[in-house]
Amino acid sequence: MEVDISELDSAYRLLAGSVIPRPIAWVSTRGESGENLAPYSFFNVVSVDPPVVMFAPVGTGEDLKDTPRNILDTEQFVVNVVTMDLVEAMNATSATVEKSEFEHADLERAESVRVDAPRVAGAKVAFECELYDFVEIGRSSMVLGEVVYAHVAEDATTEGKVDVTKLDAVGRLSGSYYASTRDRFSLERPP
Repeated sequence: MEVDISELDSAYRLLAGSVIPRPIAWVSTRGESGENLAPYSFFNVVSVDPPVVMFAPVGTGEDLKDTPRNILDTEQFVVNVVTMDLVEAMNATSATVEKSEFEHADLERAESVRVDAPRVAGAKVAFECELYDFVEIGRSSMVLGEVVYAHVAEDATTEGKVDVTKLDAVGRLSGSYYASTRDRFSLERPP
C-alpha cells in the first residue's frame, strides 16, 4: 500500500495503527468544571532535564475538553501510569459522563503533594506535573508538563528504581486493542 497523506480524509488510522504500542497517560485534573480523569494514548517523555512529559488531546480553542481546559486554568495535572490491574477502570473513564470519572469508575483518589489535582490512589506510578507549555497543532493540542513530584509503589521497584519486570504497564494499539508489557526480552546495545 502506498499512501499520499494529503489524499487521506484522516491520517488517524494510519498513524494510530502504526505507531504502536503507545503508552497511556491517565490524566487527572481539578478545575472549574470539577475533577476529571481521562486516558490519552498520544503520550511520552520529552526531556529528562528538566523532566517533561507530553500528551496530545484532540481539540483546540473552544473545542477543548475538560482535561486540557482544567490544565490551562490551573497549570497543574497528574499523569497516572495505567497497569493491567487498572485497565478496566481506565477504559471506564473514557466515557462521557456528567459526574467525576473517579466516581464513575469507582476509583479511590489520593491528594497530591505539590499540585492541586487528585491522583489515582491505586496507580503504581503517578507524576505530578506543572504546565510547561501548551501548543496547538492542527486540530489537536500538545500539553507539556514538568514533573515536580513522583509517586512510585514499592512493589514496582527493585533497589529503589522502577523495575520494568514488576510494572505491568498497558499500551494502546488501535481500535479496541491494547498490549501489556508482560512479554519482555532484552537486547544488548552494540558498542
